[in-house]
Amino acid sequence: MMHFKSGLELTELQNMTVPEDDNISNDSNDFTEVENGQINSKFISDRESRRSLTNSHLEKKKCDDYIPGTTSLGMSVFNLSNAIMGSGILGLAFALANTGILLFLVLLTSVTLLSIYSINLLLICSKETGCMVYEKLGEQVFGTTGKLVIFGATSLQNTGAILSYLFIVKNELPSAIKFLMGKEEEFSAWYVDGRLMVVVVTFGIILPLCLLKNLGYLGYTSGFSLSCMVFFLIVVIYKKFQIACFVPELNSTSPNSTNVDMCTPKYVTFNSKTVYALPTIAFAFVCHPSVLPIYSELKDRSQKKMQMVSNISFFAMFVMYFLTAIFGYLTFYESVQSDLLHKYQSKDDILILTVRLAVIVAVILTVPVLFFTESVSDQGGKMAIVRCLRLSVDRVSAGTTCTSRIHHMIQGQMACLGECGKNTALDSD
Repeated sequence: MMHFKSGLELTELQNMTVPEDDNISNDSNDFTEVENGQINSKFISDRESRRSLTNSHLEKKKCDDYIPGTTSLGMSVFNLSNAIMGSGILGLAFALANTGILLFLVLLTSVTLLSIYSINLLLICSKETGCMVYEKLGEQVFGTTGKLVIFGATSLQNTGAILSYLFIVKNELPSAIKFLMGKEEEFSAWYVDGRLMVVVVTFGIILPLCLLKNLGYLGYTSGFSLSCMVFFLIVVIYKKFQIACFVPELNSTSPNSTNVDMCTPKYVTFNSKTVYALPTIAFAFVCHPSVLPIYSELKDRSQKKMQMVSNISFFAMFVMYFLTAIFGYLTFYESVQSDLLHKYQSKDDILILTVRLAVIVAVILTVPVLFFTESVSDQGGKMAIVRCLRLSVDRVSAGTTCTSRIHHMIQGQMACLGECGKNTALDSD
């Protein structure tokens, strides 16, 4: 009895540190258990729980180390739309030709909805953890391994996108310059070399834009980039009513019914090239590494406001993607190529030349947005100007070099395959 009384007195002392509304019932689970001189009560557990919540709150505050945003909602829409818009828009007509109109619409709609939902989950995770950087969010969930994996994946994705944009500049810009100079396509002076063009563009246009401190300034260039792509869409629609249905010469002696079939839209198509169309559609809305940097720069930011930015951007890009694909397909049907611009072969058409220049400008102005994502990932938005300059030069130089090497490697492989095919044909004869 004395032992129980001593334990009860200790329990009463413990109760003095807790609110009075903590009721003590007759249930055995509510009594303090005294075992081997150790006091184990529900009140101690409650105190430990409160301490755990406090530590969690402090961790959230520690992760939330960012400067309040200053970018307006409109500029944020431009930046996110520019991050979504990529060189893949040139291949959507080819994807539609190999899937059919209905199947393409279903796939594009599905990817759009899944992307919006994934961004919603990303914003929820950011709100719960207080992290505004993708890599820090991965670190909160999976530790250092998650941070490294996410950093590697986003860097690889952004680097691949930047290389594809520089590759477009290398292929398209020399032809446009030659046309403006009144030279033939065979003209090969050193100052129209594609490699030199890439170097000039990267160090003259891309690098200065990469040195801007925040995404708000890039909103103007993103808006101009989107205007160029809207102009591209308008020209594609206009050319649909100007260019007659293209029928290859191989089928010129075929019956009229065959020609009619080639100029009839297909609603569902499965062929050997359908599998190549799926990645183009699946990656049409990849912009997730840029979402949190744009969110962190948003003025008076909130999850609801950023979700509105995402919805507007995705809806606008969905309409633009579908219109480009459908009118590009209805212009050339099954003869459409993976690069829609290559089907407009009229060298004397000023409108087509203007479209080529507009696309080049659009992809050039997209690179700084992707680079800003990586710079924020590296330093959490507090990168010094000297380090930013060095990192910009390193990545732009690496991108230029890789573009040149990849181009020559592809040319060498194609030449080798061509020679092997020719020798095989001669041997068979």
